[in-house]
Amino acid sequence: MNIHNIPQIKHTESDNFFLLAGPCAIEGEEMAMRIAEKLVGISDKLQIPFVFKGSFKKANRSRIDSFSGIGDEKALKILEKVSKTFGVPTVTDIHTNEDAAMAAEYVDVLQIPAFLVRQTDLVVAAANTGKIVNLKKGQFMSPESMKHAVQKVLDCNNQNVMVTDRGTMFGYQDMIVDYRGIPTMQQYATTVLDVTHSLQQPNQTAGVTGGRPDMIETVAKAGIAVGVDGIFIETHFDPANAKSDGANMLHLDYFEPLMNRLVAIRKTINQF
Repeated sequence: MNIHNIPQIKHTESDNFFLLAGPCAIEGEEMAMRIAEKLVGISDKLQIPFVFKGSFKKANRSRIDSFSGIGDEKALKILEKVSKTFGVPTVTDIHTNEDAAMAAEYVDVLQIPAFLVRQTDLVVAAANTGKIVNLKKGQFMSPESMKHAVQKVLDCNNQNVMVTDRGTMFGYQDMIVDYRGIPTMQQYATTVLDVTHSLQQPNQTAGVTGGRPDMIETVAKAGIAVGVDGIFIETHFDPANAKSDGANMLHLDYFEPLMNRLVAIRKTINQF
């Protein structure tokens, strides 16, 4: 996939990595606009191609009482407002076949969650919208197996597909990134590293996923060093009180310093 195919994408001539970033879930309009404004400013300053990320609903929760969303259409309209206000593309994840057509009316990129990436009907529904499809690698899947998920999209006459590594299960309650998988998956599609989800610590007894946000910079730097095409980071101005995945999100205050360092590494890598 050529990132030029993403509608409204900017700074594509900068030779930078591209960025998918935003909150885990859309909690309301004010928070989404506040985060988007900050990220747009940073990406413009550093010439990073940027896609705003936000889930319109969270269907894959550990507990039934966990936050799942503010309402599908309400959240999707907020994503649409972000796009129109700041002139940036948006991405959201879908969980059912019906979600595909609905979300495609509002966003530019449809994301298939890692737990669902082998669901053929869901992948095909996303591909058939003609939107760009981001396939999250299952935590239980090898990098090599992602070629079959990519092929499902291609077989729908949709060439706009990318894959995202979000870590691999390491025991019951931890995850690890196998950086050998990045060049492997790049043989099949444009490849993104999901830094923050790779640092999740799932299956906690409390039913709330933990995380290691202190390792975000380490994982991100390594991803850029091995030549990943894009970086995925969830961020929030108040992670401790975020309604989803706060334990592994990057505080918004730390976003620009991290991007400065990643851009510097990318410039060095581009010399080789």
